[in-house]
Amino acid sequence: MKTKTEVALKKFSETYNCAQAVLFSFCDDLRFDKDVALRMACGFGAGMARKQEVCGAISGGILTIGLKHGRGEGQERTVTEKTYGKVRDLIARFESKHGSCLCRALLNGCDLNTKEGNQHFKDNDLLNKTCKGCVKTVVEALEEIL
Repeated sequence: MKTKTEVALKKFSETYNCAQAVLFSFCDDLRFDKDVALRMACGFGAGMARKQEVCGAISGGILTIGLKHGRGEGQERTVTEKTYGKVRDLIARFESKHGSCLCRALLNGCDLNTKEGNQHFKDNDLLNKTCKGCVKTVVEALEEIL
């Protein structure tokens, strides 16, 4: 049986983005439809549609926390506060390991919206050297937080 990290990294290697890979790896545990998860997380990759804002792996992690612990219909506001605490924990763990939760900082300013930036991303193997590590960190943190 594959670990969640292995599932996430395999999905990531199949050209799904970081947010999709993270959320997908928890679908079985959450009894959540995998196709819906992939669709729902699609826009969060590369820091939200290549805007290089919050790392997509973190966004996938936040979606995962929300599915497990988020406030649903008719629930008390205290559920929101507990969820926020788990999200803050995830972000703190990630930042302590990677220094930032912003995609552009994680990629050292590499602009994914330019031809030169994309070439730099490929030439320096940032997918493997940076992004895979971010996915791994989030999945491992989620396993403890959830």
